[in-house]
Amino acid sequence: MAVHKFILDDTFHEALYTLIAIHCRLEDYRLAYLLNKYLGTELKRKPSDLDFKQGKSSYSIYEWEDERQLIVWSLVSNICKTEEFQQRQYESLFDSKEKIIKTNYLLPEYKTVNYFLKIESEFSFSKEKYIVDSILKIPQIATAYSIDSSQLKSKDNLIFN
Repeated sequence: MAVHKFILDDTFHEALYTLIAIHCRLEDYRLAYLLNKYLGTELKRKPSDLDFKQGKSSYSIYEWEDERQLIVWSLVSNICKTEEFQQRQYESLFDSKEKIIKTNYLLPEYKTVNYFLKIESEFSFSKEKYIVDSILKIPQIATAYSIDSSQLKSKDNLIFN
């Protein structure tokens, strides 16, 4: 009997995208507005946020599908703060639960980044540099830079669909 062997190495390719980290203190809607203004995009808030860990953490996401160039732009927050109640470790006269604010990160290896701009297309270095330079022209942004997605440990968190 003949043995048939399928080789799937060449069939599955990693998704090509550019990832830009953005450091700023702006609210997500304000940053989306400024990116639309400076980059000429049309980012709009998606009806539902990204949910991880069975709804324990959610991240706001703005998206624009550029049908002319077949590019999908996504602006997603990296930080999610949630309130949890925890029983106190010590006995007291008034037993009550203590409120704790936990911080979760979309990409834990980049805890200082506030937002990520994911552009689902592979750009040349000059086009990527142009986008980063345009973002840096926004006065409210402290810094922005490209991230090598092949070095990410938690790249599965960047799958939005």
